[in-house]
Amino acid sequence: MKIKLVVIAFFVVLFSFSQENNFIETELNIPSEKVTVNGTLLSPKSDIVPLVIIIPGSGTVDRNGGQGNYLKQLAEGLSGKNIATYRYDKSSITLSKIEGLKEEDISFDDFINDAIAVINYFKDQSQFSSITIAGHSQGSLVGMVAGQLRIDGFISLAGAGRTIDKILIEQVSAQSPLFKGDMEKTFEIIKSGKIDENFNPLLVSVFRKSLQPFWGSWMKYNPQEEIKKLNVPILIVNGTKDIQVPVTDAELLHKADENSQLLIIENMNHVFKMVESEDRMENISTYSKADLQISKKLVEGISKFINQ
Repeated sequence: MKIKLVVIAFFVVLFSFSQENNFIETELNIPSEKVTVNGTLLSPKSDIVPLVIIIPGSGTVDRNGGQGNYLKQLAEGLSGKNIATYRYDKSSITLSKIEGLKEEDISFDDFINDAIAVINYFKDQSQFSSITIAGHSQGSLVGMVAGQLRIDGFISLAGAGRTIDKILIEQVSAQSPLFKGDMEKTFEIIKSGKIDENFNPLLVSVFRKSLQPFWGSWMKYNPQEEIKKLNVPILIVNGTKDIQVPVTDAELLHKADENSQLLIIENMNHVFKMVESEDRMENISTYSKADLQISKKLVEGISKFINQ
């Protein structure tokens, strides 16, 4: 993986002060391998504070966590605990707008390089007492790999404990068991570095030929192996109402690194919202509810971990 150090950054400073939110908000854009990482730095008014870099999950996720604002809420919650945060837009948003760039040219390593660029930028500053990565969902694995360089702590937020092929096979076959064999066959071909030209056409949304190289670049990273390479304090967080990444995945990561801390939050779902109901659709509906606050135990747990 090619690592490119950040040499310039462009930013505009906006100020936001109130009784509830006593911090400085800075729009900070950091050059990476293929794109510029666009993000927001929230800094408490204290002189030297810890910094948490929040890495988003899969898809075209913005720095706030979409309509649900769960990443923004997390950042603001930590600011209230005197912890600075930098959260950024997933680069897939920018990559999709690059003229001439094909889907097959996008790699999981692009996300890792973005995270490395961000880490390097802040590591070269002297304004923070420590730098911790907090990777959400897919961002957990991204952070594990990128964070093997220069960080002081790592937090997995609803991060998978298995390779992406195993997760996708489980998710699809749970709804349509007849596809399990087809998926296992295609992923074995992808794992060998080839393209499956004869995948089941009913699985085209998963295995279109332009997408297969991306799966290959992702599945080569095993979270249980990557987390062992981190020589820093680790906090693994999951919620009991997470319908995308079950608690068992957090337990797998914890078992892989027995020195890690495990925090299981009762009734918290994948986007940190509290859900009492067992209804799946009601759970999913919280993903877009910006007025629904995230778990207080999550913010408290991260703050305790950072300040230990």
